[in-house]
Amino acid sequence: MAGRQTFIRTLHDAGLAAWFGGSLFGAVGLNGAAAAASDPSERTKIAAAGWAKWAPVNAVALAAHTVGGIGLIAGNAGRVATQKGAGQNTALKTVLTLAAMGVTAYSGLQGAKLGKNSPAPAAGATEPNEQTPHEVAQAQKRLKALQWSIPALTGVLLVMTVQQGEQQKPSQIAKGLIERVRS
Repeated sequence: MAGRQTFIRTLHDAGLAAWFGGSLFGAVGLNGAAAAASDPSERTKIAAAGWAKWAPVNAVALAAHTVGGIGLIAGNAGRVATQKGAGQNTALKTVLTLAAMGVTAYSGLQGAKLGKNSPAPAAGATEPNEQTPHEVAQAQKRLKALQWSIPALTGVLLVMTVQQGEQQKPSQIAKGLIERVRS
């Protein structure tokens, strides 16, 4: 078992927390506030400006989570390889992390399209109206689904992180090693 990994674990967990929390706030708070703007042509502009301000912070959060995740895998390589369930959890979490990163990047591209074409009249940040230009409306429709998929994926990653923490309890390590030897 690896020694203390406080710094690496902090990078991993704080990065994931910021990623999850920022995406959830953006979907609920920022996009909701933009939709409340009295001028329909300001709604996309407000949302795009807010997301653009968040993007550098989100990039740092993703980088911290990635560095922390790689560090945790390296520091726990022996346990991941030998403890029953640890390897599968780590592999699935890696796949979900890559998927969440891909969705986040694609969302950023759609947000950039929205920003480039703003201000544009719209019902909300992710809801076009009959006056919304086609390219903006297409980006909005994509963003409507993406805004919820990022917190959903990162929420699952949070649960898996807790599960991995539970797997590191001495009783769980012993049980996992015994089960591995038996199978």
